[in-house]
Amino acid sequence: MNNKNNKVITADEAIALISENDVLTTTGFVQSCIPEALHAALEKRFVETGGPSGLTLIMTAGAGDSKGLGTGRLHHEGLLRRVIAGNFGRMPKVAQAAAENKILGYNLPQGVISQLYRACAAGQPGLFSKVGLYTYVDPRFGGGRVNEVTTEEIVKHVVIDEEEWLFYTATKIDVAFIRGTSADPSGNISMEKEALTLDVLAQAMAAHNNGGIVIAQVERIVEAGSIRPKDVKVPGILVDCVVVADQPELHRMNYGVMYNPALAGEIRVPVESMAKMPLDARKIIARRAAFELPPNGVVNLGVGAPEGIAAVANEEKLTPFITLTTEAGAIGGVLASGSSFGSATNADSIIDQNTQFDFYDGGGLDMTCLGMAECDEQGNVNTSRFGGRLNGCGGFINISQNARSVVFAGTFTAGGLDIAIQDGEVKILKEGRARKFLKFVEQVTFSGKYAQKREQPVIYVTERCVFQLKKEGLELIEIAPGIDIERDILPHMDFKPIVKHPILMDKRIFIDEPMGLISDLLNLDLQDRVSYDADRNIQFLNLEGWSARSKRDIDDLRKMLIDACQKIGKRVNQVVNLDNFRISEHLYDYYAEMIQYMLENYYLTTTRYTTSAFLRLKLKEALSKRGIAPHVFERKEDAHSFLEVIGEG
Repeated sequence: MNNKNNKVITADEAIALISENDVLTTTGFVQSCIPEALHAALEKRFVETGGPSGLTLIMTAGAGDSKGLGTGRLHHEGLLRRVIAGNFGRMPKVAQAAAENKILGYNLPQGVISQLYRACAAGQPGLFSKVGLYTYVDPRFGGGRVNEVTTEEIVKHVVIDEEEWLFYTATKIDVAFIRGTSADPSGNISMEKEALTLDVLAQAMAAHNNGGIVIAQVERIVEAGSIRPKDVKVPGILVDCVVVADQPELHRMNYGVMYNPALAGEIRVPVESMAKMPLDARKIIARRAAFELPPNGVVNLGVGAPEGIAAVANEEKLTPFITLTTEAGAIGGVLASGSSFGSATNADSIIDQNTQFDFYDGGGLDMTCLGMAECDEQGNVNTSRFGGRLNGCGGFINISQNARSVVFAGTFTAGGLDIAIQDGEVKILKEGRARKFLKFVEQVTFSGKYAQKREQPVIYVTERCVFQLKKEGLELIEIAPGIDIERDILPHMDFKPIVKHPILMDKRIFIDEPMGLISDLLNLDLQDRVSYDADRNIQFLNLEGWSARSKRDIDDLRKMLIDACQKIGKRVNQVVNLDNFRISEHLYDYYAEMIQYMLENYYLTTTRYTTSAFLRLKLKEALSKRGIAPHVFERKEDAHSFLEVIGEG
């Protein structure tokens, strides 16, 4: 071994290289991939010597157990001067210091920080992004500053070619803590036993190109040249020193798992035996949210109530028809939960976190289901700061703003809520102490008005009801069997939602047996929705309760209608029941194009009815743009009368 090229040193020797007031970035996602030995050595040096002090900590997701491990070790007064992070909840004492104005702090979107590493590496001044517009990150609403002593603006609102953008200033990095599995003496790093790759390459490059130092924690040292070139995640030219974790518990895969080869992608395991969820509030929410899953689509699930969707999808045999992802970089497989959250068993691929956020920000997600701590009458959602606690937004802003459709999921109230499901109905045994539907949220993590401006479909799912975001605010669209609006919903909200014609939530949700959801989502029963009256030459199409979430749904409907008309063998009059029919905002013109095609080839005329004034308006607009007489009525009787007036063919 050539000692001149040997970068392997002890943790204490590596930490001794950090200077006062350095800018430090560290890797890790929730409880996974954390360079614990480096954090422990930094804490030890500061406690023993009082230095290095005045550090700036930059990190994406939370990296700790919320009890003092990970970045939670850096809470000692004087060690940190400033924190720029996507999440503070995993280091509560640091969050407390920020709340008490003892340190400077910024809470920025996780994906933005992740992408800023690349900007730093490339020597760019920062990042242009639409992520964060009209939230607390927007400088017009706080600029992501978490307290009064933080005054410097690192986010700017700019207009380019009449489009709004946020410009995030890049902070140059002096020290990067990264983590891998193996290193050779020259510092080439591989990650074969890691659950995720995160941003280690971009972080290392950002520090190195700024003239800083890169410290890599690994499990083992291997012979020079033994790591295949394509397996080197971080090349040795970027790495200054390598530290071998001297205690196995300082290099756990995550805080709950020493090592799981399935999460590392080294083996594949059977998942059919996934535990079935009990039929409780959490499962009701997950089941209703699962009705929004886009077949053959790409989905992100947040922590908490949304995690249950993965289990429901497995129960309903839907897993082969959707691709679940995490912002940490996992694509496909079965998403892990608990201490392993962010990783996946039997994943199809693991990509870098910053690249995953490129995919998300560019519109790659067909749907996301995220939690909600607070919601207000404008449809704003807060998950970042509530109840006097600074939690942070994590990847929530990136994901919620850019997914093609959004489902927010959570219990209607919080703190002691107790329900029972009896004979297919929901009974509220004990109401939660804290309201979640407020006049105003404490902090805007998701902007309802901005979502409306972009015509993004948004619903809010609870165990007792479902709301939909409309231009006028939140509309109550569904209630659970056994729930009374005046007794169980309105008294426990700080505002009155729009209440027009709410329907019952699907009764299958409240019965403890498989729902047969695959037939709904794959449109296997569409043919059962059409019938024909030969005497009057009328085709009846019942789309009540049906949802068009994607172009594929409308294509399935078109094919079914063409087949039905070809069997009849002549042009028909058509009456369509659109009560409780739901269609994504971006599909109205595509739906109108289908109607135009059917009129040109198979229909004498077509008329439709729905009690939804909003749906009538949107359909009239879409059909009129194509020169089609809308014929959209409120009542079934009016639609039939119209056919009698014009003649029934």
